Amino acid sequence: MSEDGINTEEYPTEIHDYLAAFEKSLGSVDEMLKTMMSVSRSELLQKLEPLEQAKMDLVSVYTLNSMFWVYLATQGINPKEHPVKQELERIRTYMNKVKEIADKKKASKLDKGAASRFVRNALWEPNAENEHTSKTPAKGKKRK
Repeated sequence: MSEDGINTEEYPTEIHDYLAAFEKSLGSVDEMLKTMMSVSRSELLQKLEPLEQAKMDLVSVYTLNSMFWVYLATQGINPKEHPVKQELERIRTYMNKVKEIADKKKASKLDKGAASRFVRNALWEPNAENEHTSKTPAKGKKRK
């Protein structure tokens, strides 16, 4: 047995690093699931705004379907030919919609008054005083 508790004689040594990373990832998923399961869903949802609730629900269902995808692959079933693929695509569509809504909330609002003042002050409007001063040479400059 190696130092991380996996018997390297049971599989090719070339994939040891991949298996170690996979085992570490499974541990992370397990810890996250324990954290999420420690609080009731209703308690958790009460603390979140509706948009955050939607995000949490979408991430949860996407994770569950992704884990099922991996399960199918470990059982020798091609997940690309299984209905789980369409479900993941459907969830991704809703995730993109929620992201668009969140981005719209973050987008800066246009201050029409400030914009009109900016445009008005940026545009030069000739008047009698400006025409007279523009024809005289500036002080301090000599014409040749």
